Amino acid sequence: MTTARPATPSTARAINDRLALDLLLSRGPLTAPELRDLTGLSRPTVADLLERLQRGGLVRIAGESGEQRRGPNAKLYALVADRAHLAGIDVRSTGVSIVIADLTGRTLAAAELVAEPGEEGLVDRTVQALHATARAAGAEQLHTVAVGAPGMVDPRTGERQSSDGLPHWHADLLAALRATPGTDVILENEVNLAGIAEHRLGAARDQDTFVLMWLSHSVGAALVLDGRLRRGVSGGVGEICFLPVPGTGDMPSSSSYDGGFHSLVGSEAICALARHHGLPDPAPEPGPAPAAKAVVREALAAGPAGLAFLDDLAGRIAIGAAAVCVVIDPGCLVLGGEIGRAGGEVLAGLVARRLAPLSPLRTEVRAGTAGGGAVLAGAVLTAGDAVRRELFGDPL
Repeated sequence: MTTARPATPSTARAINDRLALDLLLSRGPLTAPELRDLTGLSRPTVADLLERLQRGGLVRIAGESGEQRRGPNAKLYALVADRAHLAGIDVRSTGVSIVIADLTGRTLAAAELVAEPGEEGLVDRTVQALHATARAAGAEQLHTVAVGAPGMVDPRTGERQSSDGLPHWHADLLAALRATPGTDVILENEVNLAGIAEHRLGAARDQDTFVLMWLSHSVGAALVLDGRLRRGVSGGVGEICFLPVPGTGDMPSSSSYDGGFHSLVGSEAICALARHHGLPDPAPEPGPAPAAKAVVREALAAGPAGLAFLDDLAGRIAIGAAAVCVVIDPGCLVLGGEIGRAGGEVLAGLVARRLAPLSPLRTEVRAGTAGGGAVLAGAVLTAGDAVRRELFGDPL
């Protein structure tokens, strides 16, 4: 039988430092007595770690806690937010969104670029916009950039598995970003990033296990299991667009999701379903899946006339949801993406009703609340986590 060795003094210091830094990150400036109360550490230990963190440039004195209290214990200690800067980038076929943030994840500046049809200079324009936006935020150097894009990303290498069907400039942009000296670049599947945002900021904040179903031009999913995003061996967790659905007229293959779940709930299928229900073609809205998003909004506004379409759509969504839920038993399904956001609570309620008879497992269905910037928010969170792991040390 082996016994655990006691922590060395250096390990204990690292644990205490990380604990204090996480508290300053989550709660904002704190006094030494507040840190003692929250950590349970002794007065000398807290004093030592605060001195050590100030020397390391991670913590500074940010003022005092109140006029009535003077002396060292009244000083407020805060993270040095500009110790490092980071960026999140959402890469779509229609353009690029950029956010610059500080060490705490606070947004400092943002930019949007629209991809013009056949444009040759979008990669250079994006890199220039990233650096210009960073300079406007007071950042001469970006520590880490997290990029969200469609497609499978190999979790072992961080590289995209295949770029088939994606604009060629996606790969060119990633290469250009990685050529920036001193900046780490993380590539992650866009739906996974949206799942992180829903878990940390959105509809699944109270859930350790849930599935995000992303309904947009196509359909995908993100799985958070026991508090951790799961990617699978090859990064393919959530590729439910390939889920075979008998009766769709075809079967998916390794290179095409025609005949898969995509054929039921992809944007073109949603528009065709709306026409089948006699709904007029609305004016497309900006962004991905413009016509399908507009159709769902129009159906909601149409009242009873649009309810039959929405219920039919919910039945289709429930087919894929049931397949996921009976395998994973997540207990909670969040509907995100442009279609999920457009349908909101009404569509979520209809999906819950249609899902219940298909599965013996109780599954709550929620509308996503991370908003249209979910991918970008997840990218900022991912970049921030990477920066803090390096500067704060890995949580032990």
